[in-house]
Amino acid sequence: MDRRAVLGACRLGALARAPRLAPAPEAPAKAFKNHPGSPPPMSPPTSREFLDVGDFARLDLGRGLRTGIPEIVLAEGKSDAHLREIVAAFTREGGRVLVSRLAPERLPLVEACGAPVRYEERARLAVAGAGRARRTGGTVVILAGGTADVPVCEEARVVAQELGCEVQTAYDVGVAGLRRLFGALPLLEGADAVVVAAGREGTLPAIVAGLSPAPVIGLPVSVGYGVGGGGQAALYSMLQSCAPLTLVNVDAGVVAGACAAQIANRAALARRRAAPAPEAVP
Repeated sequence: MDRRAVLGACRLGALARAPRLAPAPEAPAKAFKNHPGSPPPMSPPTSREFLDVGDFARLDLGRGLRTGIPEIVLAEGKSDAHLREIVAAFTREGGRVLVSRLAPERLPLVEACGAPVRYEERARLAVAGAGRARRTGGTVVILAGGTADVPVCEEARVVAQELGCEVQTAYDVGVAGLRRLFGALPLLEGADAVVVAAGREGTLPAIVAGLSPAPVIGLPVSVGYGVGGGGQAALYSMLQSCAPLTLVNVDAGVVAGACAAQIANRAALARRRAAPAPEAVP
């Protein structure tokens, strides 16, 4: 028998002596909507989850319970009559409503609802309704590259506070004088989420993302002029960040504040669940 035949026989013998493996179990079929094993579908909304205001608005009364985010009404683009009626309808239902991008001269329209109203002038944002936001234990840090970025940051601050978070801020710490950022770095250690706003070339969020142990949300601001002005260069710069970060649209302070607060509130909830139960007092 030649060498090739001997090697072939050895291989066949080894295969014959090898233990046979049991067939791999079949992977369970994925459960899709309306298939057996799927979770029950979301129940259809009841009539009290919505409130029609004339023929121009359908208010979502259950948003706060579903998402933890209170109703936020954009004042821009609404007529005076529509804005006044929408806010009044929400407050009559006993809820709190935030009114964003509200010019000071339109504040009386919100105050006409009869409920307590607080106006945050720098944020151009009003909070209407009784009561106060319940503290959750979440912490959000907001940094601004320059003083011109502060109004958008203040919008994010008020929203995050209305979602129950503690908010700490450090403004005018941008890259033109990067040493100014050093004093704000200790804030990052206690943060659950960080919002970093910057206009012009928008590099500050990427720098902070490379230093922060908490997730960073970039907030491009429409500060700047010429080529890439209006927040476009800042947006593109953040999208190309080497350090991992996420971002929102230009001047979207409300969205940044809400997203950061949701992250922080989930982190606070996880801490509460992980905490040992208090010992019973004998």
